[in-house]
Amino acid sequence: MAHVLVIGASKGIGLATLKRALACGHRVRALARSAGQIRLRHEALEKVPGDALKEDDITAALDGIDVVIQALGVRPGPNMIFGPITLFSRATQILLPAMEAAAVKRLIAVTGFGAGDSKASINCLQRIPFRLVLGQAYDDKTLQEQMIKESNLDWTIVRPVVLTPGPRSGRTRVLVEPESWRNGLISRNDVADFLVKQIEDDSLLHQTPVIAY
Repeated sequence: MAHVLVIGASKGIGLATLKRALACGHRVRALARSAGQIRLRHEALEKVPGDALKEDDITAALDGIDVVIQALGVRPGPNMIFGPITLFSRATQILLPAMEAAAVKRLIAVTGFGAGDSKASINCLQRIPFRLVLGQAYDDKTLQEQMIKESNLDWTIVRPVVLTPGPRSGRTRVLVEPESWRNGLISRNDVADFLVKQIEDDSLLHQTPVIAY
């Protein structure tokens, strides 16, 4: 079993990933500014209040870690439209050299369908509203992806489609080839399940799968 650092662990995909990793027997260090507010208690869970944009916090959180799952998110609001949004790239700019210095090689990063070269797979009807609402965030996620791809880490970039509530379904489709990429729906719990499976599975190293139903 691995010692896993989940960055952005207090809500959304990060919180679901934390829970799934514990259920699968991993030890988890949960890093988030509001980590102390995570209600879950578990003997294998360590809650670490910290900021993904602070180098000292990241360096300390990497001590003894085998795998990093980066699951950052931004709050919905006017900033999503008007920006600027730089969280993803700035946090990654800090994380990558810190991981290399700590000799932590495995990085599983969550971006989303529409980041990087998957942008070209958004259909014409969805392109304008996507750009209007999510364009700022996904421009920064694209930069995040570029940084990760240029690193020397053993990375996998995971691009979920539109997120929904709901339990794990076991219906996740892993779309690796660009011609298969498409939008759709997937629950946060199925995303979390997929992320945790990557901890011990290296079949998707240096790949950017889109995951959907």
